[in-house]
Amino acid sequence: MHCLVVKAHPLSESLCSFLTQRAVTTLQAAGHQVVLEDLYAEKFDAALTPVERAEHYENPYPVDAVAAQAGRLVAAEAIVLVFPTWWFGFPAILKGWFDRVWCPGVAYEHAEDLGPLKPKLGNLRHTLAVTSLGAPWWVDRLVMRQPVKRVLKTGIVGVCAPQCRFEMLAIHKSEKLSKKQVERFAGRVEQALSAWPV
Repeated sequence: MHCLVVKAHPLSESLCSFLTQRAVTTLQAAGHQVVLEDLYAEKFDAALTPVERAEHYENPYPVDAVAAQAGRLVAAEAIVLVFPTWWFGFPAILKGWFDRVWCPGVAYEHAEDLGPLKPKLGNLRHTLAVTSLGAPWWVDRLVMRQPVKRVLKTGIVGVCAPQCRFEMLAIHKSEKLSKKQVERFAGRVEQALSAWPV
């Protein structure tokens, strides 16, 4: 499959960077075609421009500024998102990637009556979100009710690619992990990716 791996962490020695490399290596070893989108390394501009917002409902939508990223998104049959969960949400740069790249004409179309959005990512078959949290599991699941997972699964992927199989793996208390715990979690990522069809 054409796999797009999107990394959203500013530090090259971070847990997310380590997990990104494991994901890329696993996918390549299985025979998939892999494109890495390192948002911080590429200095992706997360801010929606005034023109983009003003023409949000125009047809065609002005996608020129993010045409390369949009092309990689449309071509992807599978996506791996690797990012930290900060304040129980996306890092700003990843939220900006959704705001600017998952745009009208690329990820969806507006209905004529501005009703439910019409999905456009018909190519996308698998999405795996891999995230790290400082909070313990029970705060994320029982208190906050997994807000990042709900937004991704239902509000983003579910809207733009309803046929896509979505999975999320989260590692908690990430500031206090042993090497054994990190390796165990990396093994779970590898196992999930190894189940994807070539």
